[in-house]
Amino acid sequence: MSLARTLGIGLTGLNGQLIEIEADVGNGIPGFLLLGLPDASLNESRERIRSAARNSGIPLPNRRITVNLTPATLHKRGSGFDLAILLATLAADRNITPRPEVVYLAELGLDGSLRPVPGVLPSVMAAVRAGCPEIVVAAGNLAEAELVSGAKVRSYDHLSQLLADCGADPSGLRFRARHHSPQRKPGAWAGADVRALDLAEVVGQAQGRYALEVAAAGGHHLLLTGPPGAGKTMLAQRLPGLLPDLDDVQAMETTAVHSLAVGGGQITALIRRPPFEAPHHSASMVALIGGGGGVPRPGAASRAHRGVLFLDESPEFSATALDALRQPLESGVLTLHRAAGTATYPARFQLVMAANPCPCGRNLGKGTDCTCTPMQRRRYLARLSGPLLDRIDMQLFVPQLSAREMAARGPVESSALVAARVREARVQQRERLKRWGIGTNAEVPGSILRNELRLVSATTTGLNNAAESLRLSARGYDRVLRIAWSIADLNSHACPTAEDVDVALQLRQHGKGDIG
Repeated sequence: MSLARTLGIGLTGLNGQLIEIEADVGNGIPGFLLLGLPDASLNESRERIRSAARNSGIPLPNRRITVNLTPATLHKRGSGFDLAILLATLAADRNITPRPEVVYLAELGLDGSLRPVPGVLPSVMAAVRAGCPEIVVAAGNLAEAELVSGAKVRSYDHLSQLLADCGADPSGLRFRARHHSPQRKPGAWAGADVRALDLAEVVGQAQGRYALEVAAAGGHHLLLTGPPGAGKTMLAQRLPGLLPDLDDVQAMETTAVHSLAVGGGQITALIRRPPFEAPHHSASMVALIGGGGGVPRPGAASRAHRGVLFLDESPEFSATALDALRQPLESGVLTLHRAAGTATYPARFQLVMAANPCPCGRNLGKGTDCTCTPMQRRRYLARLSGPLLDRIDMQLFVPQLSAREMAARGPVESSALVAARVREARVQQRERLKRWGIGTNAEVPGSILRNELRLVSATTTGLNNAAESLRLSARGYDRVLRIAWSIADLNSHACPTAEDVDVALQLRQHGKGDIG
């Protein structure tokens, strides 16, 4: 009887834990038993491992093989344990002597090739935190693994190359040449590429352009209502182009989420530009916020972390799916509970929703052109619940352009010019908020707005009067103040003026009547 151990990483959400793989090769009826709560893809690794070992020149022993993944109470999922299991088994059979402190992360092909796996970035981060900085990955994951500071990464194309480094007899090994496969460019998985879309392409809509600038400056959520073809989608798609690049911490968080969400080998650099996610209105709640069988996976809300989540035709989404966004809109995180475990993903995104005034889109003015029944309009707008709308900072009506406005020619600011003002506003608020560890005005809690950042009574007189007449909730009142601070930052004011607060109130309320 012989026993050997190797190391791998088990992920629950973005949290990784060191997994000890124990392999025992003993007498008895030949077989391969895998213990430690493996999922279906991990159970299938037994056949991948047998074929990979045979095609690499060192077949598994025809004996009873028992592999245990410790801790046994933690659910294990994915094919990233293939390499660690095989090396532990061969070491137990005294064919190789792998170093016990090295973490192995790779899937095995039947021919012995090492294939990239998703989630390598958070896995390597977890290994470094656990004091095991030496990592072995597939060649396709090398660039991603090297993004983690302090990691000592080695990569291989084929199992034979690794076995030779672990002391296997080279006479029996079969080396394979590297197979190149086309890779997508970094960031291509983060929805449509909206970085090239310029705000100068938007005709008219001065108020919409200004609302977009304020939203970018303070990280505010935005609801755009109006008839079809007015430019709601064009405005929303240009918001990422106004946002500043992500800093190191934000880029690492965002890239870690996408490392889990996309296939292995597609990440070669940190995501520096804010992502843009635009799920179709038929998307389910699981697709929107995450979930699925086993350990929950990240959804569109988490993939949009530090970027923009755009819901076009938002009343067409499931009301249940929309209301599920209420928690991350407040907390910036999503905690998903399933029978197989609980996963927490970051979800601090900017929500932009677009909606028509009714299903046919022509319920404007007196509504004489509208073909919808009152019941159809009521059901359409009821999808956007009051509690959800209360969490949207700005609600703006985007009117239909006239022929004269569409034909007009004049100087229009580009995204680059507006983005420069946004960066200056972000610097100003970052300096003001750094003592609380807050990055944007949208994240400032009400307790700070009413104490350290409290405005003089003369500045908020108009807001107080409007709060009574418009019946603003406490949440809505605070959101007006946050918008006012963003407007003040754009205007280079030390604190909001009464005019800044009035403009913020207009941006908060305008268009609300069109939603119900």
